[in-house]
Amino acid sequence: MSTQDAFLHHFAEHAFGLDRPGKVGVAVSGGGDSMAVLHLLTKFWDVEAVTVDHRLRAEAAEEAEFVAASCAKLGVPHHVLVWRHGKITGNLQDAARRARYDLIAKWAKRRGLAHVALGHTADDQAETFLMRLARQSGVDGLSGMKPRRKMAGITFHRPFLSFQRQELRSYLRRHDIAWIEDPSNADERFDRIKARRALAALAPLGIGPDELSGVAHNLQMERSALRHCTAAEFARIGAVDRGDLVFEARELARLHPEINRRLLIAALRWISEADYAPRAEALIKLQTAIRHGKSHTLHGCRILTQKKTVRITREARAVRDTECGTRQLWDGRWKLRGPHSRTLRVRALGAAGLAQCPDRKRSGLPRASLLASPGIWHDNNLVAAPLANMGDIWRAELAGNRDDFASFLLSH
Repeated sequence: MSTQDAFLHHFAEHAFGLDRPGKVGVAVSGGGDSMAVLHLLTKFWDVEAVTVDHRLRAEAAEEAEFVAASCAKLGVPHHVLVWRHGKITGNLQDAARRARYDLIAKWAKRRGLAHVALGHTADDQAETFLMRLARQSGVDGLSGMKPRRKMAGITFHRPFLSFQRQELRSYLRRHDIAWIEDPSNADERFDRIKARRALAALAPLGIGPDELSGVAHNLQMERSALRHCTAAEFARIGAVDRGDLVFEARELARLHPEINRRLLIAALRWISEADYAPRAEALIKLQTAIRHGKSHTLHGCRILTQKKTVRITREARAVRDTECGTRQLWDGRWKLRGPHSRTLRVRALGAAGLAQCPDRKRSGLPRASLLASPGIWHDNNLVAAPLANMGDIWRAELAGNRDDFASFLLSH
């Protein structure tokens, strides 16, 4: 075995950390990077593979068949997921990427897989850095992709993020393993391909994938320090109150602008379960409203600004159509405990439900919070509203560690 093979095998063997999960997923497009990851991980892990057909290119179905045939030779179960979409407006690659992660996360949950490996390399990290540099991104954006990230309950791993693309393809050549070249990799309409060309132009200056990945790593360290500072400030001036976040208004205003910004973004994402932060312009409007003592709505949240406190809660309008059974998580975070029944549904309390809660004021929660709180319904009849003091037999709890905002600050 060559030294390079031994090095790659070491990373493959430890791809998912010290706690060895059972079966793991691998996202495989048929390109060189993902094919290398598939072959390397199969040597050490019980693997299932998944391919996403975005239905954007005629060749995609053939590429999925190629991956299926490769997996069959390896004895690896393989699944194809299809992105069924209509007309796509806006950033095509961004929309496809979001859909891909969503489809893979749902697939992993169905298959009982908690971990999925991706084929990103140092080249991808460097290209991402350049694209975000063009958008004038700050520390968070320029710190690039993380080696692992949890989304929708699934941990996505990038075990070969420190390797260049050519190293993985050299591995494939040494072992006579075929792969497919995606024709869109030469399409300069896409920002990533433009970044790839720019990266080649920067090579004479000594600026390559390793150097830019190193910069991204340094910025990740700085981002981590900022997260710890933000968490420390929250412990000083904030608290979790039954799914809401409450801050001391005066102390929130006194925070360093960057810490204030981070705290508000994290609060909005934590309550709304959103994967992304609001746009910078929208956040500035929110900060201005708070500064002038005005309440505001943003990112599926209602921000209640009072003299002494700033409370961030769920926006009632954002959850008015959210419905599920009593055994399921409502709005992605509320777990209901009580006499479950298939005839019962969980919906937002809303104005009609709140009117049926005579003891609602004893809860101490403002009207806006209660409107967006979970209610247990039988058809159109309210059975219980745990946060509004109706129906002692039912309880509403934040599921898992969703009540731990400090941990969220340190990990997002």
